[in-house]
Amino acid sequence: MAIVRLTDIVTTMKDKWTYGDKFFGYTEEFNDNHNTQYPALLVTPPDSVYPELTPRNGWEEYSFEVYFSDLYNRTEQQNESIEQRWDNLQDLANEWLDMFLKHYMGTQAHKTTISYLMDGSLTIERKKEVANDQLLQLKMNFGFRIFSKCFAPVSNYPNQISGLTSWLRADSNVTFSIPTKKVSAIGDGSGNANGVAQADKELQPLRYTYGGGALDKTMFTFDSDALVSENNFTTNGTTAQEFTIFEVSKINAVSQSVFGYFEFSTGAYIEIGLNSTGHYTGYVSDGTTLLTKSAGAAVIGEYHIGCLRKQNKSIFVDYISGTFSSNLTDYDAAFDTAVSFENEKFRIGCTQESDGLIPPAAINTRFLDGHFQEVIIYDRKLSDSEMEKVVDYLNKKYRIY
Repeated sequence: MAIVRLTDIVTTMKDKWTYGDKFFGYTEEFNDNHNTQYPALLVTPPDSVYPELTPRNGWEEYSFEVYFSDLYNRTEQQNESIEQRWDNLQDLANEWLDMFLKHYMGTQAHKTTISYLMDGSLTIERKKEVANDQLLQLKMNFGFRIFSKCFAPVSNYPNQISGLTSWLRADSNVTFSIPTKKVSAIGDGSGNANGVAQADKELQPLRYTYGGGALDKTMFTFDSDALVSENNFTTNGTTAQEFTIFEVSKINAVSQSVFGYFEFSTGAYIEIGLNSTGHYTGYVSDGTTLLTKSAGAAVIGEYHIGCLRKQNKSIFVDYISGTFSSNLTDYDAAFDTAVSFENEKFRIGCTQESDGLIPPAAINTRFLDGHFQEVIIYDRKLSDSEMEKVVDYLNKKYRIY
């Protein structure tokens, strides 16, 4: 059965009103707007309850208050009676309600959707001379019941899969300044104290809880910023050097990195980001031999779930977004599996490379211009089925596809 959220319901309500402007908010905000195209729709934020909580009962009952408004100034009064204007407005309101209810009958995204207008809940009140624009208005109240949440434990979480070493989320365990929004640290949700931090205020990303992240979830904006792990990167085994890295972000320009690891002494590195042509790319180098694969299309400015897995002499690069998905593999027999990736810290928001000077030094480069929401790291290559579970968790949270 399809699970429907309030944002879906409000979007559908707006889509079905095609006669004038449509708003979601409060009557005070609506009355203050004098550039409205009428007839207009206003849906106010509803109350809702879960009347019966059982493991597989996720019905949610909404109490909606919807306003339909139209002008009725002196010019309109000379050409149309008030009762006729009200009747015409009610015809539009009834048609809108019918189209809204029909939208949730049958299937949504190939899943059955069950919803209905609650018995005896529909009331309509007629109002006149509303606000400064002298509006005629219908106030419609109704109860709407729809399946919005399955309370059975069907979700998979990263910490239910073995090998989790770091779990970094923009919406959890974050240290930041309220006035400046600057982020100084993210605590590790894996329980291993493998968080990231940045003491330099000039390199701290900004935290936003609204307006931009995937599904409007909390995000960080990066612009020449970097968060550095508190501990060295962790892999599994002295020869296999396995790992899996998931990330959710939006990268706004070419040649930028979401995740980076660089060991100056050997030249070994790990990098995830966009290459010079805007293709999502994973890189793993032992300092001499490079394993790399790129997604099949340019993906600039797109929210996505990315995954880089390494095992022995192979890497696996997965990219999933709302527009397409890509699954690629690279193998090179010359890759040195004895090279360690546990001697340096990793970075979020950039990678590192040698500055080429004498004496040489490691410098931050390919800074992320974009949004970051989550990174999950395992010290082994997850199987395809395990990867799908983590991707499912991320997609349920961010609705990437």
